[in-house]
Amino acid sequence: MTEQDSNLILSALSQQFTEDDITVQVDIYRLEEEDGWTLEVIDEDDISFVYEDLFETDQEAWDAFLADVEEYGLADIIDPDEDEDEEAPSYH
Repeated sequence: MTEQDSNLILSALSQQFTEDDITVQVDIYRLEEEDGWTLEVIDEDDISFVYEDLFETDQEAWDAFLADVEEYGLADIIDPDEDEDEEAPSYH
């Protein structure tokens, strides 16, 4: 099976998320033949932020997103300020 033949599985946890008047699309997905789940956050300008690491489950991916929102805030996730001392989440 080639990558073109692969089926993309979208998690039921994928959804729009809003905080402080900022709305993003949170997509959690994996290829049918792969084990790891990808976490992608898409902002209102269709700019995509994909987490570097894969997650064992879609729930782990969702929990990681919520933990980052709690720690950094949604605004910093989609537009990290590189001048801050704290290290923001890492994206590819």
